[in-house]
Amino acid sequence: MSRAYLTAGLLIAWLACCTLSFAAGWSWRGDRAELAGTIAANAATQEALSGEQVARSVDRDQVNEVQRAADAADDRQEQINADYQTRIAAAAAGRDGELGRLRSHWASCETSRLADGAAAAAAAAEENRLRRVSAAGIVRACELAQSERDEAVDRYQAVETAINGAKRP
Repeated sequence: MSRAYLTAGLLIAWLACCTLSFAAGWSWRGDRAELAGTIAANAATQEALSGEQVARSVDRDQVNEVQRAADAADDRQEQINADYQTRIAAAAAGRDGELGRLRSHWASCETSRLADGAAAAAAAAEENRLRRVSAAGIVRACELAQSERDEAVDRYQAVETAINGAKRP
C-alpha cells in the first residue's frame, strides 16, 4: 500500500507540476502580448510627436516670415514719412524764398497798379505753395498705399513659402 501511495503522490506531484507549468506559460504569453502592445503604442506616440514637431517648425517659420515682412513694411513706412517731412520742409523753404522775392518786389513798387500786381503775384505764389504741399500729400498717400500693397504681397508670399516649403510627414 505504501507503493500505491507513493505512485499516487508522484502522480499528483506530476499533475501539479504540469498545471503550474501551464499557468506560468499562459502568464508569460500574456506578458509578451502586453509588451508588444506597449511597443506599438510607443511607436505611435513617437510618430505623433515627430509630426507635431514638424508642424511647430512650420508654424515657427511662418511666424518668422510674417514678422520679417511686417518689419520691412514698417521700415518702408518710416522712410516714406521721412521723405514726406523732407518734402514739406523743402516746400516751406521754397515759400520763404518766394516771400522774400515778394517783399523786395513790394518795396520797389511806387504805384498802386504795381501793388496790385504784387498782390496777384503773392496770391499766385501761395497757390503754387499749396499745390506743392497738396502734391507732396498725394505722393505720400500713393507711397503709403504702395507700401501697404507690398506688405500684403510679402506677407502672403511668406505664408505661402512657409506652407509649401515645409516637408510634410
